[in-house]
Amino acid sequence: MAGHSQFKNIMFRKGAQDKKRAKIFTKIIRELTVAAREGLPDPDSNPRLRSAILAAREANMPRDTTERAIKRGAGEDGGESYEAVRYEGRGPGGVALIVEALTDNRNRTASAVRAAFAKFGGALGADGSVSFLFSRQGMIHYPPKAATADQMLEAAIDAGAEDCTSDPKGHDIVTKPDTFHQVKAALEAKFGAPESAEVAWQPQNTVQVRDDQAETLVKLLTALDDDDDVQNVFGNYEVSDELMSRLSA
Repeated sequence: MAGHSQFKNIMFRKGAQDKKRAKIFTKIIRELTVAAREGLPDPDSNPRLRSAILAAREANMPRDTTERAIKRGAGEDGGESYEAVRYEGRGPGGVALIVEALTDNRNRTASAVRAAFAKFGGALGADGSVSFLFSRQGMIHYPPKAATADQMLEAAIDAGAEDCTSDPKGHDIVTKPDTFHQVKAALEAKFGAPESAEVAWQPQNTVQVRDDQAETLVKLLTALDDDDDVQNVFGNYEVSDELMSRLSA
């Protein structure tokens, strides 16, 4: 497993399902609110809101909860005002981590993120201290049965994608951030909804983490995920799926 990102990262640990479900809802509600506030409250003309609504559906969030969050963001309801903040730092084994958060209190969030890094062998750095090791990309994944490799490649190129690779695990399409929704819509029209789709910080190279460091790294990722303010965590670490599953069980 290389890296750790977007709404899926909220769910990477199992256990305590009811409690985890509440945390997932909290994070998605914030994203819905901010997306509706920063753009139009109409998902057809607001790609970020459209993605947040999709995440809400995948998490089985009640429709009225989704609608209230959108109304709050559109100014039709009261509530907190959230802003996006980003933190960069190093974790166990020197891995680079980017933490994205939505918060109504920057001091509280910064303190909590800094404490998590310090507790589990990491340290926060200045803005730009590790982001140069990543590139911002749209990532779309389809299962193998969605199409043949040639069919997916041709469709991805026609849609304006940057790259498309296929292997036994499926098809991975890479886009520029500003063409992500355009490419995603074109592929959906041809192959249906993708298995996953996100705009994320992708590491240019990965760092292999030793087993003893991986345990501490998972604890750090868990602490960050458990913070309601934290939306996404991206890293350049390389940990096997088997080891990650065992440590996060």
